[in-house]
Amino acid sequence: MKKWTLKIGMILIIAVLSATLMGCEKGGSEDGLPKEVNIGYLRVPNDEMVAKTMGIYDQYFTEQGITCNFIIFDSGVDANKALASGSIDFATMGNTNAIIALSSGVDVELIWIHEVLGKIEGLAVKNGSNLGSAEDLKGQKIATPFASTAHYSLLNYLKEAGIEKDVQLMDMQTQDIVAAWERGDIDAAYTWQPTLGELLKNGTMLVSSEEMANKGYVTANVCMVQKEFSGKYPELVAGFIKCLTEGGAAYRGNAQQSAEIVAKELEITPEEALSQMEGSLWLTPEEALSADYMGTTESPGHFSKIMKDTADFLQTQNSIVTAPSQEEFDAAINSEYIEMSLEN
Repeated sequence: MKKWTLKIGMILIIAVLSATLMGCEKGGSEDGLPKEVNIGYLRVPNDEMVAKTMGIYDQYFTEQGITCNFIIFDSGVDANKALASGSIDFATMGNTNAIIALSSGVDVELIWIHEVLGKIEGLAVKNGSNLGSAEDLKGQKIATPFASTAHYSLLNYLKEAGIEKDVQLMDMQTQDIVAAWERGDIDAAYTWQPTLGELLKNGTMLVSSEEMANKGYVTANVCMVQKEFSGKYPELVAGFIKCLTEGGAAYRGNAQQSAEIVAKELEITPEEALSQMEGSLWLTPEEALSADYMGTTESPGHFSKIMKDTADFLQTQNSIVTAPSQEEFDAAINSEYIEMSLEN
């Protein structure tokens, strides 16, 4: 009897140890934190790029024994695919792609507004093309990444001019737009920096997202997080937000220095980087929590209404099947982590 008891006891101990080790191998650590965090980002000069290039992310996560992996995406479309597959924890994308993620049932929440888009995004036409107004675009080929903030602004620009059915829209990723522009395959393109800067070397901006925002068509780059991740590690999400706000503070404190650091990453000049960074509105945590933007956990801000209005428009364009309700957007925009970051 004692021999059997001993054998059973040993088996149980081995089983428990095996389960523990397996748990660690799958991403858990002894202190309950993940072994690594996967961050999807866009090559745009914003607070996230500053936090990345200045090593703010690395320092925060390394101090906690967590490996920080960065995965670059050309657009929010690819980032959404990665979120849906569970291969990344955080992802930066335009608010239009965030809407697509939410309408598709991807289990994510919006935790930060990186920047409200202005002159950093716009519609470029070639110099000497005689395309000086919206009406001149009739019959022209216009490229833009579909389902993006650029696509949304472009559609509204064409709709206001009454020519949305008189142009040929072409779905292209940003790197393909530059090549098509140089070959002469397209007549115009609505895109963002740094791609936009390449086009403007021999082109002119017909309209910017700043002008479209002034007409009520507000667009922004936002940060989404897997709800499974934020549910397990809310403090890490708050720390992630704090890294972003430190990046924003570094830019506001010394814009030239931030531009020089970001320029190396984006392979552009510091002057180009600074111009691009000044082309959008970067929010402080306090501004993000205001009624104009995300609001607080008790009171949703106006950005939730912007998301709903944008979703309704995307539905009319058949970009999404069904637009989430206003209540669903209110629930998906979670300012709790910003509030937590200010407490620490």
